[in-house]
Amino acid sequence: MPTPHHQPVLAAVDGSEDSLRALEWALAEAGRRGAELRVVHVQQYAPFLQAEVLVADFDEEPENDTVLAELRKSLEDREGLPPLEFISRVGLPAVVLSEMSTEAQLLVVGSRGRGGFAGLVLGSNSVSAARDAVCPVVVVPRPGREVPGDAAAAPGPRVVVGLKADAPDHATLAFAFEHAARTGARLQVVVAYPWPVLAWTAYGDFTPTTVDQEATEHDTLRVADETLTELRESHPKVEVEVVVVPGDAAGHLVEHSRDAELVVVGRHRRRLTRPAPMLGSVTHAALLHAASPVAVVPPEPDAG
Repeated sequence: MPTPHHQPVLAAVDGSEDSLRALEWALAEAGRRGAELRVVHVQQYAPFLQAEVLVADFDEEPENDTVLAELRKSLEDREGLPPLEFISRVGLPAVVLSEMSTEAQLLVVGSRGRGGFAGLVLGSNSVSAARDAVCPVVVVPRPGREVPGDAAAAPGPRVVVGLKADAPDHATLAFAFEHAARTGARLQVVVAYPWPVLAWTAYGDFTPTTVDQEATEHDTLRVADETLTELRESHPKVEVEVVVVPGDAAGHLVEHSRDAELVVVGRHRRRLTRPAPMLGSVTHAALLHAASPVAVVPPEPDAG
């Protein structure tokens, strides 16, 4: 079995504009990683069955795949492409992509494909891939998403990553640092702390506490800097900006996604109280609303 460094990048395609944008992102990323790109099309309906019959899995590869044939033709004259392999499968896309992710270093998908309701911002297969894949998943959104807020950022390429100061996700941070180093982008670490801090009263309601906000912000920054020390030392060329902000972590990540190259978020660890994979509210909000591509990083294998 190839090592993670030599494993391929996967790009899921179905001929839709969303998947073609994902393919372009995957082509560039595979080139940066020096990896093979496997372009995968999963046909949900077997050609020899009636259209209304779903097929969960099927061992044979389709003989004629017009989606991949068109993509081959469109790419045949392009220069500077990574090594390419085109793979056609029959089955449920969510299941097939999850299985194939066990032998990939990255899976790239569009925000939604041909199926489903036209008004959906995020398709079910994209959600399933981000939730279930063994490797990190990048979801490429449709262009033109507008995000609220007026967070200012210096010009130039920028990668955004969320950090929970009291429970840092080291796999997510490492992915963000590595991507920033690979692309030459500045890394913006967004650290949100709860504010205002409320206390439960004897009258059954909440009231603000006397916790000092400036002290809370200072302590949050100190903990964040300590968390990032080792990664900063191992990636000395990555310029790091730590942004400490009060309130909703999801909202701040979405706000900072404006003009960013990538937003990096983690996925919940499996625990006794939630044994199934879960995205988490912050990750789900980023997938729904971020203006940039979003990388969802699974927890380390020995975590949880």
